[in-house]
Amino acid sequence: MTSVKQDTQVLLLDDDPHLRTALSQTFDLAGLSVQALASAEGLLEQVSRDWPGIIVSDIRMPGMDGFALLRQIKSFDPELPVLLITGHGDVPLAVEAMRSGAYDFLQKPFAREQLLDSIHRALELRRLVLENRSLRLELADRSELGARLLGPSKQIQHLRQQVGALAITNADVLVWGETGSGKEVVARALHSLSSRRDGPFVAINAGALAENLVESELFGHEVGAFTGANKRRIGKFEYANGGTIFLDEIESMSLDVQVKILRLLQERVVERMGSNEQLPLDIRVIAATKEDLREAADQGRFRADLYYRLNVAQLRIPALRERKDDILPLFQHFLDKACERNNLPLKEMTAQDRLELLAHTWPGNVRELQNAAERYALGLAITISSSAEESYTTKVGLSAQVEAFEKAMIAAELGKAHTSLRSVAEALGIPRKTLHDKLRKHNLVFAGSGENSPFSDV
Repeated sequence: MTSVKQDTQVLLLDDDPHLRTALSQTFDLAGLSVQALASAEGLLEQVSRDWPGIIVSDIRMPGMDGFALLRQIKSFDPELPVLLITGHGDVPLAVEAMRSGAYDFLQKPFAREQLLDSIHRALELRRLVLENRSLRLELADRSELGARLLGPSKQIQHLRQQVGALAITNADVLVWGETGSGKEVVARALHSLSSRRDGPFVAINAGALAENLVESELFGHEVGAFTGANKRRIGKFEYANGGTIFLDEIESMSLDVQVKILRLLQERVVERMGSNEQLPLDIRVIAATKEDLREAADQGRFRADLYYRLNVAQLRIPALRERKDDILPLFQHFLDKACERNNLPLKEMTAQDRLELLAHTWPGNVRELQNAAERYALGLAITISSSAEESYTTKVGLSAQVEAFEKAMIAAELGKAHTSLRSVAEALGIPRKTLHDKLRKHNLVFAGSGENSPFSDV
């Protein structure tokens, strides 16, 4: 099927070629971008949730009819306007169309002005819906998501957008990242921003489970299921019912347990050990790994069918060395928190400290950075090997070091609670015009700037 163009305003579906031509000309004359198709087959594969257009569809079509299309659209994006037209309509059919979620219902023949008026109103509604979605994501990014997934880098901004978009769905998620990169932080953000936020969040480190107890821990058991099973035990999956279960280090599970996890994910039921009763589950599963599970599956160390079942949506957390713009803001955040927690005065980093932090490769990622900030708050040395700094200064010229340091300093200041670019410039001791130039130069963005921002640029 022909791909739906992203700038299309009206997607017209009708199997009558003469009507498609006539309506397309009507839309063109009205200044509307239209794409006319004879069939609805495969349409959902072409339309995204951020597509700015609307759909006008005939009801009676071969293959997928207008009602079937409407039902699929509503399951995918309930706020996408669908206008249904038919030459066989009557009052009961119109009532059924509106009850099914159609934006409007028009019976042929209809007046040109009536159709265009409905389309313009539907387009305005779609514009408002997309603006509100974008605003909700921005607000989440600045509030709860921004507080959980810290950092001004483009990589972390993209991750926040992905988390915000996935959180409102029920899709299972596979989180991939190195040790210490924040996989559980991402999982908790997905849970707390979802409709399951009032349900339990159950975190399991699969690598820490004793092999002889893993099935009992995950699925539960009945009395007498095995030697020592003196009372019934509710497993973690059953306990997470109505909420989210987080399976960390899932690559460490044995192949036998993986089989049972796969069945549970497919059927959404759990059986306690020693029982034949199947208990229905309403859970969201977030799995995390530090390995490439596709590669592990190719090597026979992880079940390929479980990988494909888990990989409905995947989030990759970038390593800290890949987002150096976040190092200083994150360190200052952890430093402030550590000082407050230990009733110590807030501390500022020296230029030498900043250079040392930027030179380090952070193999332990955010967890290692947080530990370094804790030590620094207590008056101890950051204790990063000087060889990292020596390597950095040897391989990178003075000009590049200055550029990196300047960018990191500005990024760190942008991460603080400033309400205007003027206050950022004053904190850095530079004119506002110079700050604007440096933001463009280093490709940095002030979260408070922009047309829709509640923050001031003065």
